[in-house]
Formats: sequence, structure tokens, C-alpha cells
Amino acid sequence: MRRWRGVSQAFRFGIAFCEASAARLIRRSGNDAELVGLAVASAEAIAAGHTFVIMNPVKAVPEVCTIFCATANAVEVLVAGTGQGRGVIGVIDGLPPVGVENDADAADRHRLLREIGYKL
Repeated sequence: MRRWRGVSQAFRFGIAFCEASAARLIRRSGNDAELVGLAVASAEAIAAGHTFVIMNPVKAVPEVCTIFCATANAVEVLVAGTGQGRGVIGVIDGLPPVGVENDADAADRHRLLREIGYKL
């Protein structure tokens, strides 16, 4: 697993992302194989489009905030109301995944991100 820029090696984490379009795979990364496996297992159980599963205190990083949605897909917004007011519960974004990426899929994704200048 690769080291994320700016993240200490002592900071163990695993991330899984349910892709809601294109190949519809569960993408995974992190610096701890056990936590990545747990994130993938959780993502498989949730099976909801464009969902991130983060194992460990990534939210402690100051740059991380709550994100309800960032997509080009059609979405449905879930809103709930109480006596205090209304709030966004979440969104339904895209279709559920159809599998977990393998090493070749991950290499293709990394190559594409480098080609378009998104990652070094």
C-alpha cells in the first residue's frame, strides 16, 4: 500500500470507496492491510453508490470535513424534519458496486489519475 502524502506512518488507516459509475468497483487504499480489509468488508455490506468507508481517525485531520455529495450523477437528497427544523440526512448517489478492484484495476486507476494530472 502506498503512503499518503502528509500522513504519518504512525497514523494507520484503511479506506474503501464504492464507485457508482463506470466499472462500479469498490476502490481501496490505506497504509494498513487489516484496516483496508475491514473498510472493504464494510463497503461490501453497505453496497451503496459513492460511499466512503474510513477505518481509523481520518476525521482528526483538520482538512477533512463532512461531505454529503460530490458527483456528476443524478442524486436523491434525504431530508428529515424535527421540531427544531430540517436537516440533510444524506444522499443516494449512483448504483451499488458490482465487485472489488484487483491490483490491475488499481494500477489502471493510478495511471489514469497521473495522466490527467490529478496525482503525482
